[in-house]
Amino acid sequence: MIISHKYRFIFIKTRKTAGRSIETYLSSLCDCRDVFTPVFPPEPGHRPRNYMRRWDIRPELGAAGYAGKVQAVLDWLGKRPFRNHSTAAEIKARVNPEIWRDYTTFCVDRNPWEKTVSHYNTCRHYRNPPGDFEDYLSRAEYCFNYPSYCDRSGNVLVDRVLHYENLEDELADLFAALGVPFRRGVITNAGRIVRQSKPDYREIYTDKQKALIERVFSREIVLNGYRF
Repeated sequence: MIISHKYRFIFIKTRKTAGRSIETYLSSLCDCRDVFTPVFPPEPGHRPRNYMRRWDIRPELGAAGYAGKVQAVLDWLGKRPFRNHSTAAEIKARVNPEIWRDYTTFCVDRNPWEKTVSHYNTCRHYRNPPGDFEDYLSRAEYCFNYPSYCDRSGNVLVDRVLHYENLEDELADLFAALGVPFRRGVITNAGRIVRQSKPDYREIYTDKQKALIERVFSREIVLNGYRF
């Protein structure tokens, strides 16, 4: 995630949405005051900075649910108010209220049917990988992003949720408004984004699997207007 005082924005990093590429691109443009959390494994050109310090944890403990309280305590003990995948709610609780109010907050989300296929392909490289796609779905280890940019009641906390499918155009518009230099082709070509020769995600699903994702990801589908 990124907090840029130079350009007055906060970037909340979601999963399977080119977040690493966005971070790497912006790392050289932002200055020494800005916050960049580490990425793992390290990415050439990405420089982490200013992500460790103590903060007043008490208001957060009063507002968060059980899981949020546990994460807050772990973060406080590690002196890391900001992690690579810090949620909007966590960041809002840990920055100056004026910063959250005045800076542009944004993230990226992705069509859940396509995102699920991408996550499946990633999981195949993990320890204890799934077998086929049906085996992956049976594990119910889905790649949800809405908890990163919504509060506990499901309200969107960020100013903009960009669409991965139209990422370059939407980033170009946003960065123009923020005064951030932008070169087309950099985001999709950076990091580990490799899309050539991959089948259309629609070819992978059975009708039953398609309906499953529609049900499981109903919140993200409604929030972002996705269709199969």
